[in-house]
Amino acid sequence: MMNKDKFTTQSFFDAKQTGKKITMLTAYDYSMAQIVDDSGIDSILVGDSLGMVMQGNKSTLKVTMEDMVYHSRCVSRGVHRALIVADLPFLSYQVNSEDAIRNAGRLIQEGSADAVKLEGGQRMVQTVQAVVNAQIPVMGHIGLTPQSINIMGGFKVQGKETAAAQKLIDDAMALEQAGVFSIVLEAVPEKLAQIITERVKVPTIGIGAGRYCDGQILVVNDVLGMYSDFTPKFVKKYADLKTSITKALNNYATEVQNGQFPEKKHTFKIDETVLEKLY
Repeated sequence: MMNKDKFTTQSFFDAKQTGKKITMLTAYDYSMAQIVDDSGIDSILVGDSLGMVMQGNKSTLKVTMEDMVYHSRCVSRGVHRALIVADLPFLSYQVNSEDAIRNAGRLIQEGSADAVKLEGGQRMVQTVQAVVNAQIPVMGHIGLTPQSINIMGGFKVQGKETAAAQKLIDDAMALEQAGVFSIVLEAVPEKLAQIITERVKVPTIGIGAGRYCDGQILVVNDVLGMYSDFTPKFVKKYADLKTSITKALNNYATEVQNGQFPEKKHTFKIDETVLEKLY
């Protein structure tokens, strides 16, 4: 029987202690969030990946605070159990800690999120500490960090060389010390992700980081086979909804054009005496 209790940041810690794998998916709107929540997923990320999935941009860099507050608010209306984590978008926290606290607070107050996520390791320690000190839970994110895509030179696996691998370990440990309640590991070699997961006490959430993380996250549109612009190697499609939706919409268009829809059962009646007065 599915647990109906609210999933919290404490639930993340408890899951790591008991060995229970944490399930996360993205969602960007009320309808999808409701479905994800009803399915028993532990946590929903309102990701700045909406810049690509929902807005059609080539990266996350154009996403604004207003975008994130709006989508977080929509998602929150459809969720009862899952922990809602909202991304802090590009330049909403990098300038100074005051900006970070203010914008994180907006996602909590206006967006009704339960926690925020920001990208970066050791260089973000002071920012993480400031936001956590403001009583806002923070999820870290290291490895492939999409907001740094121009510096990284594309969507590439991170930590494959010794120095880079050690830096990711150091980043994870620094984030743990700064007070994050979990860390996303994106596009990290499996064995390196395993080492990080074993060394930190907070849960790791993998996306393209292999089997040994404490939980997994994917973009829901990828999982359902709805987004076809680009499919990363680490994505598994559990459905092909794009094909199903396209077929359904083609059938709708055909029936409208052939006069098969609407049928009588789809119409409303009016009293004949009313009609008589119209002629």
